[in-house]
Amino acid sequence: MGRTREAGCVAAGVVIGAGACYCVYRLAWGRDENEKIWDEDEESTDTSEIGVETVKGAKTNVGAGSGAKLQGDSKVKPEVSLGLEDCPGVKEKAHSGSHSGGGLEAKAKALFNTLKEQASAKAGKGARVGTISGNRTLAPSLPCPGGRGGGCHPTRSGSRAGSRASGKSKGKARSKSTRAPATTWPVRRGKFNFPYKIDDILSAPDLQKVLNILERTNDPFIQEVALVTLGNNAAYSFNQNAIRELGGVPIIAKLIKTKDPIIREKTYNALNNLSVNAENQGKIKTYISQVCDDTMVCRLDSAVQMAGLRLLTNMTVTNHYQHLLSYSFPDFFALLFLGNHFTKIQTMKLIINFTENPAMTRELVSCKVPSELISLFNKEWDREILLNILTLFENINDNIKNEGLASSRKEFSRSSLFFLFKESGVCVKKIKALANHNDLVVKVKVLKVLTKL
Repeated sequence: MGRTREAGCVAAGVVIGAGACYCVYRLAWGRDENEKIWDEDEESTDTSEIGVETVKGAKTNVGAGSGAKLQGDSKVKPEVSLGLEDCPGVKEKAHSGSHSGGGLEAKAKALFNTLKEQASAKAGKGARVGTISGNRTLAPSLPCPGGRGGGCHPTRSGSRAGSRASGKSKGKARSKSTRAPATTWPVRRGKFNFPYKIDDILSAPDLQKVLNILERTNDPFIQEVALVTLGNNAAYSFNQNAIRELGGVPIIAKLIKTKDPIIREKTYNALNNLSVNAENQGKIKTYISQVCDDTMVCRLDSAVQMAGLRLLTNMTVTNHYQHLLSYSFPDFFALLFLGNHFTKIQTMKLIINFTENPAMTRELVSCKVPSELISLFNKEWDREILLNILTLFENINDNIKNEGLASSRKEFSRSSLFFLFKESGVCVKKIKALANHNDLVVKVKVLKVLTKL
């Protein structure tokens, strides 16, 4: 009878232990899987990390012990102690429970209660909410602008939420990040249903609504969508007039002062489309110096700089407002030398506009330019750059002859554009070397220039 009773106690203890392990799995293991997909910017202290690893080890060993066969009291005890060797608190409580209860059932109850407390504490840690940082995110209800002229920002702030929703584990938890948080623009915190799609062709009342939204909001997300919508509508001549008559030019232009480079880019794109209209140019001229200054000081070859150069090029197609930018001639030539392929082409188009106005010739040829500018006449450049630089040289050479500036050579310094193009002779040698260029179009342009020398 004593042996039967002893076996029954052993069986009861094993059953209770297995139940405890199942509860640990449900309360703690599954919670730990969710912690694996935390973002690297959610840093945890070293103490808590060590605690997680320790508890994970305890759970693993206890889980292994739950599959033990019914072998007697002497073999059950080592399995339980093996699972708790890294948890001194649990081991101590279980030991004290065995003395107070006087049996295996008391041990199992103490083990169950202690592990349940550990799991509850771990669950409380898992409920922590991190600070969301990153670029603003386009809401699903809003249209997503496409392309550089209307591109939306890459979203990062919703990455953790999407990972949790998918329920897929991302493997081993990442180590905590030591990187300094990057400067970010405000995160969009609400849902705003913009009344139109960005490619809708709007009537005057609808354009008025969009202008009212743009004027009243400080949300960079809404500002971007409104600017792209207005810029797309400004591509049509009838809406160019409508936006001006509704007072839209000052509302759009006030965003030139914003620090957000994406908003400035969209602002320049909208003003660029509006500047095709001559009457709109009369409104935009007020801001042309501000646009020029920002274009020169912003990041080299950036989208903001390209948008600003396109706007300045449109504003200087006619001779009416070119004098407002004459102070920036040295900056334009420096940008022509420093910029990448696309910046060079856009800058040359802008300077060519000035060379087609004889009244700007003296100011243009007297400005200081980098001597490295002569490298643009090398045959390694592609057709577009060579054709533009040859056109620039041709126009300046014609204007110098027509304005009689050749006799006033003493007025110009050795670092001036006049000396580089006319007096040094290096430029002419470079052009003659292009006469054997492989591109027929370039060769014809070179011959045309050489006949005028």
